[in-house]
Amino acid sequence: MYEEYYGFVQPPFSLTPDPRFLYRSESHDVALQQVWQAIRRKEGFIVLTGDIGTGKTTLCRTLLEQFDQTTFTALILNPFLSVEELLREVLLSFGVVSKDAMKTGRLATASKHELIRTLHDFLLSLVPLHGSAVLIIDEAQHLSSDVLEEIRILSNLETNDQKLLQIVIVGQLNLLDVLASAELRQLDQRISIRCSLKALTREEVEAYVTHRLWVARGSTSVSFTPKAFDLVHTVASGVPRKINLLCDRALMIGCEAQTSRITEEHIVQAASQLGLEIPKGKVRGERAATVGAQRSRRGRALAVAAVVLAAVAAAGYFVGNPLEWLSPDVRPAVRRPPPPRIAPDVLPLPPPVGFPVVGPPPPIPGSFSVLVGTYDSATQVAVVELALRTQRLPLYLIDVPFGIGDIRRRVMVGRFPTRDEADGVRQKLGPSMNDARVIPGELERLRVVP
Repeated sequence: MYEEYYGFVQPPFSLTPDPRFLYRSESHDVALQQVWQAIRRKEGFIVLTGDIGTGKTTLCRTLLEQFDQTTFTALILNPFLSVEELLREVLLSFGVVSKDAMKTGRLATASKHELIRTLHDFLLSLVPLHGSAVLIIDEAQHLSSDVLEEIRILSNLETNDQKLLQIVIVGQLNLLDVLASAELRQLDQRISIRCSLKALTREEVEAYVTHRLWVARGSTSVSFTPKAFDLVHTVASGVPRKINLLCDRALMIGCEAQTSRITEEHIVQAASQLGLEIPKGKVRGERAATVGAQRSRRGRALAVAAVVLAAVAAAGYFVGNPLEWLSPDVRPAVRRPPPPRIAPDVLPLPPPVGFPVVGPPPPIPGSFSVLVGTYDSATQVAVVELALRTQRLPLYLIDVPFGIGDIRRRVMVGRFPTRDEADGVRQKLGPSMNDARVIPGELERLRVVP
C-alpha cells in the first residue's frame, strides 16, 4: 500500500467525510459562515445544496464540531424514513431517550402526536438553560412529501420570541426543484438561508490536494507537478470526490514507479484505470496517443515472447534466467519491493489554507512571531500562504473570533526566540507583505493587536 511507502499516518484521499480533511474553498467558507450565522440567529430553515461529491456531508460534520455543550445536535443520514421513524431518530440523537427505552418504554408504540409532544417538552426545557437544538438532514432530496411537510410542522415549535429548533436540510441540486413544487410551497417560503457548494477552481484544486497531503502527514515529501494539477482539475471537473479518486490512484501508480513526484503521465494512467474521460487537447498529443498504443504493443510482444521462451526452454537451449535473453523492450517488468523510506532532508510543508486548522503550535513565553495579516476570505489566505510556502517558512494559522459567526484567519510566521530574528524574517517577505509586523507571542490571539 502506498500509505506505508510515503509514510502517511492515514490515507490522504479517503472518501470518508472526515472534518479534519475539509478544505474551505471560497464557496465552502461562505456556506459554512452563512449556516453558522443563521443557526446562531435562531432562524428556522436553512438549505444547503451542491452537486454530487462536492463535500456536503463533510461540511455537515464540520459544522457539528463547532457547537459547544449547550447545543444538542441530530444528524440524520437516512432520508428513507417514515415520519414516526424520523421523530424517534431525532429523540435518540438529542439524548431524550435511550435505545432500550425506545424499544421497550412507552415511546415504543407512541403515536406521532406523542412523539412530537415529547420533543416539544424537551425543547422547552432548553429555554431557561439558554440551550439550543439543531437538526441536520442529509440527502434531503430523497425525503418524501409527507416527511418534508412534517419537518415544516416541526419548525412551528417556538416561543413568542425564538424558534426552538433550527433545521438544516442538505441535498443535491434537485432539492431546490423539490422544494419549489406546489405542494411544498409553504415550506419553501419558510427558508431563510439558501447556500450552495460549487466545484473547485484550478487554484483551489492545488490547495485542496496539498491540504490533504499535509493532514495525512507523510514523512516523504510528495509533490504534484503543475501540469498534473491542471489535468486533475480538468478530469475531475473540480469535484472533490473525483479528485480524491484520481489522486488516490495516482499515488498508487507513483508508489509502483517508486517516485514521490506525481506527473501528468501518472494522472493519465490513473484516469484510464478509473474509466474517467480525458478531454481531447488537454494532454500533449504524442503522450495521449501513445499511452494506449504502448500497452497494446507491449502486450503483443510479451505474448509472442512467452511462446518462444516455452519452446526454447523445452529444447534446453539455455540455462539460468530465460528472461535475460529478451530485449529490454519486451522483457516483462519485475516488480521490486519499494526501497526503505529515507527521512527527507527538508522540513514537511506547512499546512495549506482553506480548512479548519489542526492547531497552531503552543505559545512559547517570550517568543516573537511575524503577523502577516488577518483575513476574512479563504481566497486571500490561499494567495498569501502559497507565497509563504515557497520560502519554507514556519507558517501557522490562527482563527480569531470577531463576533458571532465572524471568524477571521490570521497568518503568522514563527515562533522565534528573539525580536531581531523575527524581524530578519519579516524583512525577507517581499514588497507584497509590507504590512507584516513583529509581535510578542502572547498577543497573537487578540482581536485587535496593538
